[in-house]
Amino acid sequence: MDDRTNYMSPLSQRYAGRDMQYLFSQEHKFRTWRRLWVALAEAEQELGLDITDEQIAELRSHVDDINYSEAEAREREVRHDVMSHVYAYGIQCHKAAPIIHLGATSCYVGDNTDIIIMREALELTRASLINIIARLSDFAEKYKDLPTLSYTHFQPAQPTTVGKRATLWIQDLMMDLSDLEYVMGSLRLLGSKGTTGTQASFLELFSGNDEKCRQLDRLIAEKMGFSGCYPVSGQTYSRKTDTRVLSILSGIAQSAHKFSNDIRLLQHLKEIEEPFEKHQIGSSAMAYKRNPMRCERMAGLCNFVISNITNPLITGSTQWLERTLDDSSNRRLSIAEGFLATDGILRLYLNVSEGLVVYPKVIDKHLRAELPFMATENIMMDAVKAGGNRQEIHERLRQLSMEAGRRIKEEGRDNELAELIASDPAFGLSEADINSGLDPSRYVGRAPKQVSEYISEEVAPVLKKNQSLLGEKADINI
Repeated sequence: MDDRTNYMSPLSQRYAGRDMQYLFSQEHKFRTWRRLWVALAEAEQELGLDITDEQIAELRSHVDDINYSEAEAREREVRHDVMSHVYAYGIQCHKAAPIIHLGATSCYVGDNTDIIIMREALELTRASLINIIARLSDFAEKYKDLPTLSYTHFQPAQPTTVGKRATLWIQDLMMDLSDLEYVMGSLRLLGSKGTTGTQASFLELFSGNDEKCRQLDRLIAEKMGFSGCYPVSGQTYSRKTDTRVLSILSGIAQSAHKFSNDIRLLQHLKEIEEPFEKHQIGSSAMAYKRNPMRCERMAGLCNFVISNITNPLITGSTQWLERTLDDSSNRRLSIAEGFLATDGILRLYLNVSEGLVVYPKVIDKHLRAELPFMATENIMMDAVKAGGNRQEIHERLRQLSMEAGRRIKEEGRDNELAELIASDPAFGLSEADINSGLDPSRYVGRAPKQVSEYISEEVAPVLKKNQSLLGEKADINI
């Protein structure tokens, strides 16, 4: 079919990277099914079932060369994807055909594969997080001493530094990384639980040997690289697992959205900009525009991922007894698209974080326009030292601050508070005296040291431990 006449997901065309797309591809899913069937046969053989080395070798030899045409033709006939692939695998493996999927139900391959893919996808996500943290850490260190106007309620507040602001972005991502690692480390396989989770079919296969049923789960988990299987289940693993995983993605999206909003606000102020390429067009009508399109795209994808968490919440809460099938169609969308959209977010985040453009002169201009207001406490102390009355000085500062603010807002004038104070004999200070105290670095508190301490004590050990993951490229599709 012509792709241009059929719906194609923007997640694969525009946003997600190839590695993440492959994890949710049909190819990877069905190869994982076959690996699970090999693991099941191996474990059953080791526990005494009549399965030969020749049969297992035959299964192994066809794990990757999937005969899709036979599977698809069979599925059109029987309307069952797992049994269609059992049938197709059996065509290739004549000797092993009788023992493929022995004792198992569809969820053996379906649910175990979902867990495997989610863990692999979390590993890719983890690597992206670490690379973004590394980029932002370099940025924070570089600009840890650059004073900037900070805001509460997007109203001017006490100064901070550009680097200190970046540590707020880093800290959010560090929380996400910690949550991700915890959930990823706690994931277990469904194992071989049978139709309703009782392992009845396997108990029958092992002639009532209870311990062999337990060992079967342990062996399958070991062969698939997991520490174990969930001890109890219905036909499926608890769908709360999906909620835990997609909650991680929602958390990442929240952090990325905060960053993208901050950069959009700073780009409006012309203080910091996202990368803008030489031939990039900002607007079809306004040729001068430099719209923050990457951060805007991030924000849009973040909204999708944050809202996507409602899917596993609803699915997990509405499962009936040992299982119901209304989870299947929703999970095919929510899990894959949640990861693909998050991958798109992190690719954009990495791209923006490594190409941020800082304009120190604009930052300084904005800070100095507000600094006289912020320096009033120091000015008051200097005036008292020069012989003034603290209460009288405080009242005069209040009055003059209101007047300076009025002139700025109503007359469009610069901040003239220093001039107004210098011309008031109650202060006993010259304009030079006042301006000498308006060094922005005096008002940033411990911000530079906080950056150095946080990076060295909290972030650097994480980056050192994951040094092999660093160096991820920040290419975006469009």
